Amino acid sequence: MSFQYVREMPSVREILEKMPLSDDLKKIKKQRDDDIAAVLKRENDKFLVIIGPCSADDEDPVCEYVSRLAKLQDEVREKIILIPRIYTNKPRTTGEGYKGMAHQPKPTEAPNMVNGLKAIRKMHIRALRESHLSAADEMLYPGNYPYLEDILSYVAIGARSVENQLHRLTISGLDVPSGMKNPTSGDLEVMMNSVQAAQLPHVFVYNGWEVKTSGNPLTHCILRGAVNQYGSNIPNYHYEDLVRLAEAYKKRNLLYPAIIVDTNHANSNKKYYEQPRIAKEVMKSRQQSKTLRTKVKGLMIESYIVEGSQKISEKVYGKSITDPCLGWEDSEKLVRDLAEYA
Repeated sequence: MSFQYVREMPSVREILEKMPLSDDLKKIKKQRDDDIAAVLKRENDKFLVIIGPCSADDEDPVCEYVSRLAKLQDEVREKIILIPRIYTNKPRTTGEGYKGMAHQPKPTEAPNMVNGLKAIRKMHIRALRESHLSAADEMLYPGNYPYLEDILSYVAIGARSVENQLHRLTISGLDVPSGMKNPTSGDLEVMMNSVQAAQLPHVFVYNGWEVKTSGNPLTHCILRGAVNQYGSNIPNYHYEDLVRLAEAYKKRNLLYPAIIVDTNHANSNKKYYEQPRIAKEVMKSRQQSKTLRTKVKGLMIESYIVEGSQKISEKVYGKSITDPCLGWEDSEKLVRDLAEYA
């Protein structure tokens, strides 16, 4: 085979022993898990806002951003639970470009997966310690999840991974909420099949072990828009789209049916500045329908300190090097506005 074995990866036990999560942070994380789960179980009527950079490429601005979120969380705590997006893996449609901090701890340097695993764990722990907000990350590589399993309060499965068998089975063993995005085609049945699979128990091979899972009842749907055969973006956040998904839920015997709407990607045609308008439309749709108010449980928003995006070589502090993001001032205003709707 044309594989070059570069270095052996450290075991999960080795990484966790060298970079442990303190007991006080474990308690904070557990409480956050319970609070987020309560929203999906309809035990309280707070609203989830999963918000942060498209990709977390630099520890300092990411942690500063999350600390800013912590102050905002105090302000809106009666209505909204903020979940920072600290996305350390970046799927690439063509395989080209920056693949995230797990690959490259420093975007200007060569890939180093061992240093990447250490860097992402260090950043997640620091962000939690400084903000007391446990975060969301995308599970691009199921085998990497155990390196962060004691830190994350939310896991997302992307549009390109949602049909993958190992992703579905791995999610079935998680005890935190997990969102399945619709595939890029927009096929709702594919997304629903993925949710159903993840809610069921399974036996399979994972990281060299035969494992059994009990199913994850908190697995749910994320609408992120679609791309048609001509490459045009097709949104799926409108009232009719939300009702259609709510009706699809009724046809399946799934626990805790819930919808999260991604306000960027194909829903915004990658026009980041449209996210506030989209978010408010979703909130107005919830006000028009009791069904939607009970099922639409949150939003996903791409946001950073500086609006827009940049080339890696530009090195602007707190500005995305992947998809363009909403800037801090607009993000802060949007969260406050959402609290008025919630």
